[in-house]
Amino acid sequence: MNLLNTDLIILNQKMKKYKKVLTIAGSDSGGGAGIQADLKTISALGCYGTTAITAITAQNTLGVNAIYPIPTNIVEKQMEAVLNDIGTDSVKIGMLHSAEIIMTVHKVLTKLKVKNIVLDPVMVAASGDKLIEDNTIDALTGYLFPMVNIITPNIPEAAILLKDIISTKDDMIESAGNLLKFGCKAVLLKGGHLKGKLLFDVYYRKNGNGDVKIFENRKIDTRNVHGTGCTLSSAIACFLARGYSMDTAVESAIDYLHNALDFGKEYLTGRGHGPVNHFFNPEKLK
Repeated sequence: MNLLNTDLIILNQKMKKYKKVLTIAGSDSGGGAGIQADLKTISALGCYGTTAITAITAQNTLGVNAIYPIPTNIVEKQMEAVLNDIGTDSVKIGMLHSAEIIMTVHKVLTKLKVKNIVLDPVMVAASGDKLIEDNTIDALTGYLFPMVNIITPNIPEAAILLKDIISTKDDMIESAGNLLKFGCKAVLLKGGHLKGKLLFDVYYRKNGNGDVKIFENRKIDTRNVHGTGCTLSSAIACFLARGYSMDTAVESAIDYLHNALDFGKEYLTGRGHGPVNHFFNPEKLK
């Protein structure tokens, strides 16, 4: 054993370590969603964020103007560079624009035996337009869903996955259970698209015949909702990295997002849908 390796072992034993979260997603130039929202969430929740950027977008609070996909081999090299040195305690997966990218992410995560994987299946734009082709959806459900701990679709995304209409809370409960059939261990179906003053999120996990929990919150009157899905999935990944159970991680992440929305409702950023307040009241964080 050489001196350098000996020094590293001693440092490894003595030094403190951050809880680490790797986010694999697209970049949002407006800073409200994607990699930028992920890193803000990870930092706010006391973890160390690393990234593998899958696409660069030109966007702001009004919408997406352009998308430039990152070459597959560069995505792979980003992941390997991070995981072979820094490592990670959890992974958040967001925008994956092609079947090739999905296969690459699956290959690297499998090879390096990564655990605590949260997948936010970004498939639908705010306009309601589908962002990925059917063959990409097939790759997503066939390769990534069976290896992740939880998926966090919204209602339009779940409707595409299941080829069904979801318009009530009861529909959400049934759909969340059906999404488990793709092989993931748990589903958090987000209910922000339902009409009404109350917000319902359906958490369904594999536990014998299945275990379902409904999270109910008041809807917050705000236009600052850009990046809520990214923020929620990243928060779940953070709490998993910090050693929370999946049940507690989901509940804590929902609470974090609700507060980030509430504390951000009075701010104006841009002319469209602004971001949430990721760094609200930081003294409350444990």
